[in-house]
Amino acid sequence: MSDIFVALPPATDGPVVFGKNSDRPCSEVQEVIHVPDADHPPGSKVKVTYIEIPQADHTHAVLLSKSSWTWGAEMGVNEHGVCVGCTSVWTKLCKEGDQNAKLIGADFVRLALERSSTAREAVNVMTSLLEEHGQGGVTCVDPSYSQWTYNNSFLIADRTEAWVLETAGKFWVTKQITNGCYNISSTLTIGADMTSSSSNLPEEAEKLGYWSSDKGPFDFTSAFSSEYSGFSLSNPQMPVARQTSGKTLLENFSKNGNFSVGDMFSILRNDDLCFQGELMTTASHVSVLSPPTSNTPHCHWLTATPNPCLSVFKPVIFCKNLDIGNMTKSPSDTMEEASSHRLFKAHQKGTEKMKSGSNEGVALAAMMRQLESQCVSDLDQFLKSCNEDDLGEVTDLFKDITESEVKLYN
Repeated sequence: MSDIFVALPPATDGPVVFGKNSDRPCSEVQEVIHVPDADHPPGSKVKVTYIEIPQADHTHAVLLSKSSWTWGAEMGVNEHGVCVGCTSVWTKLCKEGDQNAKLIGADFVRLALERSSTAREAVNVMTSLLEEHGQGGVTCVDPSYSQWTYNNSFLIADRTEAWVLETAGKFWVTKQITNGCYNISSTLTIGADMTSSSSNLPEEAEKLGYWSSDKGPFDFTSAFSSEYSGFSLSNPQMPVARQTSGKTLLENFSKNGNFSVGDMFSILRNDDLCFQGELMTTASHVSVLSPPTSNTPHCHWLTATPNPCLSVFKPVIFCKNLDIGNMTKSPSDTMEEASSHRLFKAHQKGTEKMKSGSNEGVALAAMMRQLESQCVSDLDQFLKSCNEDDLGEVTDLFKDITESEVKLYN
């Protein structure tokens, strides 16, 4: 379950701002990794989380925020400024215990980022893969969630537009977003206002008994939407409530047309959208994509730690010889303690202090927020005047900040 947002002009004063909270079981560790671009031999294969599929001839460099046990990612961005995030949705085609190995939502995210240079191309990549390989498989290795099966929705953005892709089994619909704001939160949102869809969708839905032509124009949400009762969620945490709350927050922050990276941080830290407990906001991601007329590099901000209210958003800019370090790379792909990366372990110690209410904890929380605020301000000034030669100065930026963060927590 996740909340994903995008703001485009005229909600912003030029850039496209993408943001996501990844809400996963609290036992999971989410890592941040950088995978360089690569060429692959003809006919080669790639092993994703569960299955093997044909590899692309070339894969783009990607920055991924991912559960340590998956090949794919909950959210990420590539070197071309394409952002993708996924969230679970429950549809009438979700069957408890139906976990045959296929592509999981996280796989679609990474495959789209590695294989596309625009948001529109990413949508085409994902829909083609969905129709060829389907979606499914165990979605969490925590035994407490062994029967947790779902379909997926995605929000995809680049510097000019955004797309919503919603699925039910192998069926799909899209909606193009060219201005303003949009958000999704673990519930289908596309009705009859779709931009495109899988072939013969109304007829296929009618065959399954989910739709009748006498209802009027085909409505994807009405036909396929379902509810999942496997969690004990408060009313504000229910998917429709979160989607409504997120929409209101986006509208309020963007009403003056200057929606910013700080506004997206605030939305992701909202109490109704920040999970703690059975489900946890395990990581958060924000990207600021410069407009086509600008030479300013895109800037991406990731926490790599749970609870954005007690985490620091740290910047990454794609550049030559990018090195994000190893503080956010899990040494193991299991659910055991060994899967916790160094920043995660240090942050757990820091979180205990910050939650304690002690003078030390209050001071630490204030220091971390000041660190983030100063970084946003300094980077904003840097990006206003930087050119390609200056990007060598930010090669190790994420690495340096995470190393400092670990020292401060410890």
